[in-house]
Amino acid sequence: MKELKILAVVVVLTLITYWGVEPFAHSQMHPHVDAPDYTFKDVDGLKGTQGNVENGATLVQANCTACHSIESQGFPQIMDDASSAAAYGVVPPDLGSAGKIYNADYLAAFIKDPAAASKVGHKFEDGRVHPMPGYGWMEAQEIADMVAYLQSIAPETMSNKEVFTDACQRCHGIKYGDMQNGTMAAFTPVENIKSYMGKIPPDLSQYIRSRSTSYLHEFINDPQKHLEGTAMPRVGLTQEAENQVVTYMQEVGDSKKPEREALGPKFLIYLVIFAIFAWLWKSKQWRDMH
Repeated sequence: MKELKILAVVVVLTLITYWGVEPFAHSQMHPHVDAPDYTFKDVDGLKGTQGNVENGATLVQANCTACHSIESQGFPQIMDDASSAAAYGVVPPDLGSAGKIYNADYLAAFIKDPAAASKVGHKFEDGRVHPMPGYGWMEAQEIADMVAYLQSIAPETMSNKEVFTDACQRCHGIKYGDMQNGTMAAFTPVENIKSYMGKIPPDLSQYIRSRSTSYLHEFINDPQKHLEGTAMPRVGLTQEAENQVVTYMQEVGDSKKPEREALGPKFLIYLVIFAIFAWLWKSKQWRDMH
C-alpha cells in the first residue's frame, strides 16, 4: 500500500508539471499569435479587378524580364546567380511558378510596394531601397493584368521539392535534401545573403524537428509574428504551397516520422504488459517474504 501512495504522489506531481507548469512556461516563452492568414486581407491587393492575360504578358515582359527569368516562356536568366546576387543582394526568383505558389492579392501588393507587402520596411530606411522597385504608379488594371498573366503561365501541379526550391531556396539551403551533389544549397552566395539579410539564413534540414509544424506555418505566413524585426520577408505563399514547403521539410528532416508514430502504440502496449508481469512478480516475492 505504501508503494501505491508513493506512486500516486509521483503521478500527481508529474501531471501538475505536464499540464500546469510546462504549458505556462511555454506560453511565456512563446506567446500566442494569430493563426495564419492565407487571404492576406491586410495588403493592397487586386480588390476584385479582373486581369487581361494578353496585356499582362506585354507588361511583364517589358517591366520584369530585365531582372527575372521566366524559363518556361523562353526568358532565360540574364545574369548568373553570383552576378545577380552581387547586383541585388539576393538572386531574383524565376517567375514561372509565381502565379501558382503566391496568393494573387499578395502578388499584386508586392508588385505595387515590395517592402510593405513583405513587411520588411524596417530594413529599408535612411535612404536604403528595396532591390525591386515598386510599381505603385501603375493603374490597378495593369497590376491585375500582370497577375493574370503570371497565373496563366504557372504549372498546374508542382512537387513539394519544386515549391520549396522556388519559394525558399534563394536564401535557405536544405543540404540534407541532396548531400552528395549539393544541389539544395541556397542560390545566393553566403557573402551576399549575409550582407542583404544581416546574417546567414539557417539551413532548414532539421527545422521540422526543432520547430513544431504549427510554428512553421505561422512563421512562414508572417515571420514578424514570432520574431518582430526579422529580416525574413513575408513571402505570401498560398495555403497549398505552404503545406508543400512544410511537407518537403518533413520528407528531408524527419523521413522516419510515420514509422516512429506507428511504433509508439506498440511500445506502450509492451510497457503495459511488462508492468503487469513486474507487478505480479513483485507480489509473489513479497508474499513469500511475509
